[in-house]
Amino acid sequence: MAAVGANTRLLAERAAGDLMAVVKADGFGHGAVDVARTALAHGATWLGVTSLDEAFALRAAGLRAPALSWLNPVDADWATAVASGVDVAVPGLEHLAAAAAAPGRARVHLHVDAGMARDGAAPATWAALCTAARRAERHGRIEVVGVMGHLGCADDPDDRCNALARTRFAWALETARAAGLRPQHRHLAATAATLTDPRTHHTMSRVGAGLVGIDPSGTTTLRGALTLTAPVVSVRRVPAGTPVGYGHAHRTDRATHLALVPVGYADGLPRAASGRAEALVRGERRPLVGRVSMDQVVVDLGARPVAPGETVTLLGPGDVGEPTAADWAAWSGTIPHEVVAGLGAATRLRRRTTGAAHLRSLA
Repeated sequence: MAAVGANTRLLAERAAGDLMAVVKADGFGHGAVDVARTALAHGATWLGVTSLDEAFALRAAGLRAPALSWLNPVDADWATAVASGVDVAVPGLEHLAAAAAAPGRARVHLHVDAGMARDGAAPATWAALCTAARRAERHGRIEVVGVMGHLGCADDPDDRCNALARTRFAWALETARAAGLRPQHRHLAATAATLTDPRTHHTMSRVGAGLVGIDPSGTTTLRGALTLTAPVVSVRRVPAGTPVGYGHAHRTDRATHLALVPVGYADGLPRAASGRAEALVRGERRPLVGRVSMDQVVVDLGARPVAPGETVTLLGPGDVGEPTAADWAAWSGTIPHEVVAGLGAATRLRRRTTGAAHLRSLA
């Protein structure tokens, strides 16, 4: 987890206020508890997740830092959230009523839609939500401790929608204040804006992808925290013109050696990367040929065969030339977030946490 620690320190230095370590989706596939503990030890002061189940898992692991869950159905387990000391985001009147009905006093972050037409209260409903929240607060049912929003275009710091989102968030804060609310925490920025736009920082920044080495803005060098390796199952020498894999999508253009590696799209490798992806073999990038199958890929070794049982590196931080999550994202037409989350969700990979989260094929 050394990479997570280093990334957290950098992000904490950039943030104007507190740093919330977002460990949703099992810490972006790196292990939520391990990432959370490391981030808290290196400058983060809060934890953030989407679902309450994710928050309860952190509490069950003994993590007692302030925690926020911001994406839940109306019939979520609000009572356990209150009892566990988990803050909850409220995007509308229905969620407000449900949180206020829970035993105890719910700690609430009102969530405004800052321009994505996604989660958060629409501007037309925001004033009513603030008024209702203040009423519930006076009755002792909730405490409004925060106001939050999310930027839709922070990956591009120059996009004009960021200015519009900042303006809407400022209006939302003023509306909340006019309703009598005094939220201590105000947070809009995620990783990209934390790195590029201090105007969005307010009292807290939420960072998730940045913890594990992903900078969506492309402005800052962060360290990848995950390495994926797998053993070679078998090696064969084949002549030129040999078809490889399903649909014979590839034919060798010369005599070569082919290595079979037991990891595929069921283990999180994007099938869309077929025909473009590479692996590091004995310090050299070699192409994956044929299609990425459910359980296996084939690596063209050229004239340098390896022995069965040798390890190839499919993904890592790039320190010794191995492909990175950004490489796999480019090969498959997606974003690094999806690549690492897919690897983390795979059940046949064995995770070993050392200086970095290390995943190895079970086969």
